[in-house]
Amino acid sequence: MKPTSPQLDVIVVGAGLSGIAAGYYLKTKTPWANFKIYESRSSLGGTWDLFQYPGIRSDSDMYTLGFSFNPWKSKQSIADGPNILNYLKSTASKYKIDDYISFNHKVIEANWSSQDNYWTVLVQNDVDPTGDSSSSARTFEITCKFLFFCSGYYNYDHGYLTEFKNIENFKNTIIHPQFWPEDLNYDDKDIVIIGSGATAVTLIPSLAKKANKVTMLQRSPTYIVTLPKEDPIANFIDRILPDKISGPIVRWLKALTSQASYRLSKIFPKQMASIIKWQVKAQLPKNFDVDKHFTPKYNPWDQRLCVVPDGDLFKAIRHKKADVVTDQIEYFTEDGIMLSSGNELKADIVITATGLDLVFLGNVKVTVDAEPLIFRDHITYRGMMLDSVPNLAWSIGYTNASWTLKAELICDFTARMLNKMHNLNKWVVYPSTRNGNVFQEPLMGLSSGYILRSLATFPQQGSNYPWKVYQSYLKDFILTKLPNAINDDSLVFSDTFDAENTKISS
Repeated sequence: MKPTSPQLDVIVVGAGLSGIAAGYYLKTKTPWANFKIYESRSSLGGTWDLFQYPGIRSDSDMYTLGFSFNPWKSKQSIADGPNILNYLKSTASKYKIDDYISFNHKVIEANWSSQDNYWTVLVQNDVDPTGDSSSSARTFEITCKFLFFCSGYYNYDHGYLTEFKNIENFKNTIIHPQFWPEDLNYDDKDIVIIGSGATAVTLIPSLAKKANKVTMLQRSPTYIVTLPKEDPIANFIDRILPDKISGPIVRWLKALTSQASYRLSKIFPKQMASIIKWQVKAQLPKNFDVDKHFTPKYNPWDQRLCVVPDGDLFKAIRHKKADVVTDQIEYFTEDGIMLSSGNELKADIVITATGLDLVFLGNVKVTVDAEPLIFRDHITYRGMMLDSVPNLAWSIGYTNASWTLKAELICDFTARMLNKMHNLNKWVVYPSTRNGNVFQEPLMGLSSGYILRSLATFPQQGSNYPWKVYQSYLKDFILTKLPNAINDDSLVFSDTFDAENTKISS
């Protein structure tokens, strides 16, 4: 006998890039499904709504960061945050995805019941439906057959902050980019940005337009490459071909060229490092110490590369509006930072671009039959599900390419999987490793600090397909889009879920 039907077929957590893609594929590919998208913030957009610091922009081309079903049509290949957010909102409106979004609804907990074969989800609603803004937040429970996390992996509550000695002594302004104050006046100020990642190289040229001087204080260099803000080849293709043809062509062109760059970096790391160094050197003054400030000790793509459109970072340095200091921080003074070299950097404003905290499944407390789910004890299936965990998937992107490329593949596969459940009249789907040994490996292969800090809380990946996470759009596209992909022997469709019979093989 079937259990009582849950209130929803699918709950999607998050309304950023992945959540919008999930909404599109559920709406168009699974018209039978009753679903809701719960977004904890008051607006869609995820990262692009959260981060408001000056100059925020994409760190990959928009032809692949944009959606395949609604191709990016602006001439700007590297776009700023407000334009990206407008694109996401217009996409959600165009396909009526926003009709399915409940804003100010934060998923707190989710518990799977094997007796009922569905999830019970605890949701906090910060806005009283009566419109009484003075009332306190309320919580409610709602049940669903399938839980789809599209919450990314950034901690929206706080960023990562290194513990700096005597930071409390600093009498001026300290800011973390994740919480940028709207009313900050930095005209003619001396600014020090701690960090050398994507946030730092984005902030510098934007702040340099008004500040007296901006200094990037880094412990070690990062690989930085210049790309054109407007891609002439993409714009040419878009100009001569109809939209239905130009969109897919440009998307595949950018996806394959970025993948080729990644593969060449892995095969010929020294040569690629030399090319990047040559490009940087050509954009800086002759006496600038490129070896010290822009030559990392690691190989390209051991950590994610930073992109600067039209070399704007290097222009700010050439015009003496920005500088780079490679040194260690000893402690904060009243009006600056004392370095290991003995030099002191004076600052009116210090920006701690020291990284982000990563969380898995949006920090939601997930239990299976009242037992807490320990993510690191599980292996990922296709980078989107956990072994021995029923009716749960998540959508994340690549570390070496645009987020949306993989997110869309996952959303499409999830819709096909749901359709198979529906057609077979099965209530449960889960990946199982019972039929073979799978050796566990860390989930993400980059050595970036923000990744290494969080690996212990993330699941593992396997040593072979479909348990291994490939950082390859072409390979994933082929393996995911094959008609028979949904019939994978590792994917179990069943009437019930028996936790004791789904253990990982030793």
